[in-house]
Amino acid sequence: MAGPTLLAVAGWPVAHSCSPQMFAPALAQVGLDWRYLRLPLPPERFAETARALGASGYRGINVTLPHKAAAHDVAQELTPAAAAIGAVNTLTYGPEAIHGDNTDAGGFIDALAADPAGWRCLVLGAGGSARAVVWALREAGAEVAVWNRTAERAAALAADFGVAHATEPDAADLVVNCTSVGLDQTTDPDAAAAAVGLAAVEPPQVLFDLTYGAGETPLARWAARGGGRAIDGAEMLVRQGARSFEGWTGRPAPLDAMRAGLRP
Repeated sequence: MAGPTLLAVAGWPVAHSCSPQMFAPALAQVGLDWRYLRLPLPPERFAETARALGASGYRGINVTLPHKAAAHDVAQELTPAAAAIGAVNTLTYGPEAIHGDNTDAGGFIDALAADPAGWRCLVLGAGGSARAVVWALREAGAEVAVWNRTAERAAALAADFGVAHATEPDAADLVVNCTSVGLDQTTDPDAAAAAVGLAAVEPPQVLFDLTYGAGETPLARWAARGGGRAIDGAEMLVRQGARSFEGWTGRPAPLDAMRAGLRP
C-alpha cells in the first residue's frame, strides 16, 4: 500500500523553519492527507538526495539556505524567474522531470499588494533574497537601486540585472531590507536604520523588511514613525509558500490558514 504524498522543506540547518506549521493547516483545510516534513540536508548530500526524492513519495520540496543555488542545478526544467535569478526555492517532482521555480520573486510582489511600476525602490543587501527582489521589481517596471555594506557585492548584483548601484542610500518610495539587520527585535529603530545606511534618509512610503518575528521589526518601527506602511517577511513567507502550494496541489492556497499556522 502506497504511503502518503510527502512535501518538505530542505535546508542546513532546518529545525528553525516555520514552513511545516504553515503548510499543515493549509493541507488539512483543502482535505489533503499529505505530510509536510523538515529535511536537514548537509550541502554534500543535497543534490543526490534531492534527485531521489521523487521516487520516495515526494511531490515537492521547498528549498532554503544554503541550497537554492544547488537546487537550480538539480532542476531539469526552470521557470523564467528561476533561470533569471539563478536560484530555486521550489522543486516539483513530475513524471518526466524535476521542475524548479523561484516563488520568492512572485511571493514578494504578492505580499507588496501594490503595483510598483514607476516607483523608486532601494534594495538593501546583495544575497539570494535580494536577487529575487531586484528581479521582481525590475520586471514590474520599478526603478531599482541596490545598496550593500560591501559595495563590490552591490555593484555586481546591480550589473547582473541592469539596475543602479547606490553608493549611498537615498530617498525612495519603497525600501526593501534583505539584510539580517533587525533579526534582533530589541534593536533600537534608529540604530537599525543607521546599520543599513538610512540614518540620514527620510522614511519611505513603504518599508518591506524580509525579517520577521513575534512583533514589529526595528526597521518597521523606524518607518512607522515617518508615517510609512510596513510589511514584514512573514507575509512574504506565506505568499511564496502559497505559490508552491498551488503548484503542487492544483488548488487555491488558503492564505488565512497559512497565516494562522505561522502566527497562531
